[in-house]
Amino acid sequence: MSQVRNFDIREVIDLNLLQAIQEKFAAVTGLAFVTVDHKNLCYMSDAHAGLEAARRGQPCVYRCPAGLIDFAVPIIVHGQYLGAVLSGQVRCQENNDCIKESEVFKFDAKWQMNQEWTERYQKTLCMPYDKIISSANLVHLVINQLAEKEIINIIQEELTKNTVTLMAEKKARAELAEKLKIAELKSLKAQMSPHFLFNVLNSIGCSALTEGAQRTQEMIYMLSQLLRYNITNSDKSVTLCDDIQNIERYLKIQQFRFGDKISYSLNIQEDLKNQALPPLIIQPFIENAIQHGIIPKEGNGHLSLQAYSEGDDIKIKIEDNGIGMSPQKVKNLLSRHTTETEMVNIGIQNTRTRLIQSFGTQYDICIKSLLNIGTSIIIKIPLDFNERTYDDVQSFVN
Repeated sequence: MSQVRNFDIREVIDLNLLQAIQEKFAAVTGLAFVTVDHKNLCYMSDAHAGLEAARRGQPCVYRCPAGLIDFAVPIIVHGQYLGAVLSGQVRCQENNDCIKESEVFKFDAKWQMNQEWTERYQKTLCMPYDKIISSANLVHLVINQLAEKEIINIIQEELTKNTVTLMAEKKARAELAEKLKIAELKSLKAQMSPHFLFNVLNSIGCSALTEGAQRTQEMIYMLSQLLRYNITNSDKSVTLCDDIQNIERYLKIQQFRFGDKISYSLNIQEDLKNQALPPLIIQPFIENAIQHGIIPKEGNGHLSLQAYSEGDDIKIKIEDNGIGMSPQKVKNLLSRHTTETEMVNIGIQNTRTRLIQSFGTQYDICIKSLLNIGTSIIIKIPLDFNERTYDDVQSFVN
């Protein structure tokens, strides 16, 4: 079987962009993000931690020989280790028992004989251990999702080139198409573009300057929960109640950014709250309504979401009073051949395909929109949807 080539971190993530991300995280968390060189006191421990994080596939939090807490976040795409983001060094408010013995490097007291190093140690930031863990997880989510999104663009470009190749390359083209399909679904785990993440982190950073750290930590936690939900529920059905709670996290974050400009209402039929549904089918339309309907609108906007049963089906209706769309825009939004590259369009197109493949053409998406009036979207799924029917979704996805 022919192999798709490996990726280089400089190809996947622009180094200037990566530096900008590190500066955003530093402003939000108070942590330092550095590149370790041979002059660093903890060079050997950092080098080992980066490899350990790659082996685990998740952040590695550890105590260095100087007694400070660091963490290494691996950047892994399609099983390939591209590099690591190293962060620290901070003192931990709790005792060192919170660090596992396997994650503690042998203490070296020699540095304490150096007065300058001792003074620097006392000035090092001190923070709770759970905040260190939350920061490591947030960095891991954002950096790796950014890498996944760029991989989609790279694979799409390669697919375009492959369309004019000889028939002998058909097998390689099919493998690239499979990679693209998997990458598209992985991108749906977050349902947010890097632009949105940057704006959220900017807002949180500004808030940290004017209020106590507690609210900032709550906003970081809310964003982490939003991302974590989308990642952990991409391959199994979810309940309507859980999905609506996650959508409300997204809407609250947007209200944090735009204030009274955005209002919303959620009306869910009581006996449908535990109804199962395929994951990640509502949020692409919520994001589209906010980003392309309400935010560009002059004045305030409102979004409503209703879920109700009708015969043997469940209907999920999303309405906004935003700027609306032309008939051609609606057509482009639903077309698999659209030239528009926004991630939300990929999400909407993919959601439509998954529903039709799973339940039939009668479960296509219905979109009605009028310019300067607003947009109405209806998503329909069978009332008796269960894990058996979701197997059909997975057979299409995989």
